[in-house]
Amino acid sequence: MSNSSKITVFTARKIHTMEPALPEATAIAVRDGRILEVGTLETLQPWLDLHDYERDDQFADKVLLPGFIDPHLHPTMAAVLLPMYFITAMEWKLPWETVKPVQSRQAYLSRLKEIEAGMEDPDEPLFAWGYHRNWHGEITRNDLDGISATRPVIAWHRSFHEVIVNSATLKWVGLDAENIGDNPQVDLPNGRFYEMGLRVIVNNFMGYLLAPDRYAQGLKRMRDVVHFGGHTTIGDMATGLFYLDMEWEMTKSVLDNDETPFRVDLIPDGNSLAGVERKNEDALALIKSLPERNTHRLRFGDHVKLFTDGAFFSQLMQLNEPGYIDGHHGEWIMVPEQFEDAARAYWNEGYKIHVHCTGDLGLELALDVLEKLQWERPRFGHRYTIEHFGLSTPEQCRRLKELGGQVSANVYYLYELGAVYAREGLGHERASQMARLGSLARAGVPTALHSDYTMAPALPLNSAWVAANRINAEGEVMAEAEKLTLDQALRAITIDAAHILGRESEIGSLRAGKMADFAVLEADPYEWGAERLKDVPVWGTVFEGKPYKANRP
Repeated sequence: MSNSSKITVFTARKIHTMEPALPEATAIAVRDGRILEVGTLETLQPWLDLHDYERDDQFADKVLLPGFIDPHLHPTMAAVLLPMYFITAMEWKLPWETVKPVQSRQAYLSRLKEIEAGMEDPDEPLFAWGYHRNWHGEITRNDLDGISATRPVIAWHRSFHEVIVNSATLKWVGLDAENIGDNPQVDLPNGRFYEMGLRVIVNNFMGYLLAPDRYAQGLKRMRDVVHFGGHTTIGDMATGLFYLDMEWEMTKSVLDNDETPFRVDLIPDGNSLAGVERKNEDALALIKSLPERNTHRLRFGDHVKLFTDGAFFSQLMQLNEPGYIDGHHGEWIMVPEQFEDAARAYWNEGYKIHVHCTGDLGLELALDVLEKLQWERPRFGHRYTIEHFGLSTPEQCRRLKELGGQVSANVYYLYELGAVYAREGLGHERASQMARLGSLARAGVPTALHSDYTMAPALPLNSAWVAANRINAEGEVMAEAEKLTLDQALRAITIDAAHILGRESEIGSLRAGKMADFAVLEADPYEWGAERLKDVPVWGTVFEGKPYKANRP
């Protein structure tokens, strides 16, 4: 028998399989990247009696879980942002550094000034990611002109959906009132470009941000971030966000090799690929062709991403009554008629539709359209997925169950924004009930957790900790009844996350026949409990039977 077919038996202090029929084990046999059997050394013996094998005890003092799955993050967005300077209101743990929080307007401007003073090349643009007005106040074009009158300075909003720029940036990209025209999502005097207005300026400096060397550096950093969190599968939930062919070629160049210990499911951005000129039918034809490009690690399938309302971090989500405390209104990314037309085109072709929804009115639109499509052309197992699930009502949770929908939630909203949105924007009742996961569990709606990286750290145990404890950044427990149990939270980053991607028969739990993907932990999360879940150290992963130790700072 060839060496490639030799069995490897990994032993561990404990293995949590996420399989109810055999929840715990101490040994797992792997061959050619797949699991042969899970159990103990004794129960595996029939395999070992007949086949060549080697025993690997390097995890004898560690705990194995299925490889973590983030069904919604953005490699392209991360590759653009990770080479930037981070100025954030919360601490960020990255594989190469820990970014300390900056939580006032003066501190934000001071940090920008400090960065600018330390830059050697006077022509290099200063891109800073992480600005948020709830901590950093109103920052305008005039403020950024005070940082530099000659260097382009770009404050990229925490939401990614917005930038604020100085006058030197406008000069750099050649934009003024004449060539911008009348765009309601551009505030030129203050240098603010948001939601669909963001594309007006971003398209002018993407040549710089997507320069091959810079973009490759960002993708390599993204690879380290994903591995750092213990992932073995991620979903790119907006492929084609900028330039499909360029993104594909660069992603293939950097990630489609043995240095990458995870696979990527690529979900096309139906809105971006339709663009302003291409019709839904043209975008659909393009998306149908994408699986022809599949490689071992990079896979297109029968999923597509659409959008309803604006960014949660910008308070541009669309809300039902009583709306926002200050009376401002949210924004649509796809206006209702546009969203319905696009959803119908993909629904009728059998696609699994993922819908970006942040506010309860955005969610209502998504559910109304789902109900209409089910009436027009009923489908079973359609896996219509609500992405983010910021604000909702209990009635909408029940309606999701009735319509056969599912949820991929960003519960980190509650941690970073719960307290501040209670004071500024929503009031305590609605802010405390962001990501009402307990209601979904009680209704029986399939639910997973994601990071939407960089909207949340790509640390699945941290997301599970927020879901199981509902503690905000100020230490307050918010809407205790909406907690998940520890087991539900861990399922939401393993087998239930696999279900969101339609990969539950291949990944997400440890049993015979599935891919040999493990998260390797230094402690047992079931022993440490929900309260300490975010502190469980991740050693690294096993991807398709091959161990990969994570780099730690």
